[in-house]
Amino acid sequence: MEAVEKPEETIPGNSSRLAGNPNWGTATVVGIFAGMLYGGSKEASASVSKDAEVMLKMGSTQDKREQHRLMRDAMEKRFTRVTRGSLIGGMRLGMFTASYFSLQNFLAETRGVHDVFNFVGAGSATAAVFGLIMPGSLAWRARNVMLGSLLGATVCFPLGWLQLKLMEKANEGNKEDMSHHGEVTSGVGAAIERLEQQLRK
Repeated sequence: MEAVEKPEETIPGNSSRLAGNPNWGTATVVGIFAGMLYGGSKEASASVSKDAEVMLKMGSTQDKREQHRLMRDAMEKRFTRVTRGSLIGGMRLGMFTASYFSLQNFLAETRGVHDVFNFVGAGSATAAVFGLIMPGSLAWRARNVMLGSLLGATVCFPLGWLQLKLMEKANEGNKEDMSHHGEVTSGVGAAIERLEQQLRK
């Protein structure tokens, strides 16, 4: 008698991160690069007026060496401003993104559920903290904390709800694909079994 081989059952490993939680590292890197692009482009557009002043100075002198010096100084200053703006913009948006997604993951792990209130809490707390560290008097910082908290909650609530709905749609599509794949696999397996029975006869 032939021994009937039982298929091995694969037990999925338990993941410490809840399904749907964003990747903190990836989001931070994206935030850094987005901040660098924004800061650099902002400083580059602000340098247009400076370039106009340099062109006026160059037109007022006929000395080629002086014109070359003015152009070189203008290019060096523009490069410094754009580089400084890129670094500061990347650092600010990177810190904001890292804080936001860290708080969101912390709330999801602490509460044990992934819902829209994680987005609201993370956005409100992050905006409040950044309002607190902005320069100004104590009353001005308290005002920024209140406004940042309300603005963060107001903006993050619809964004969180939209992201959860998109995740639900994606999960439904994955389940349908898996069920269809299972039906196809079972049909192929049945055909193979029938072929084996015919060969044995």
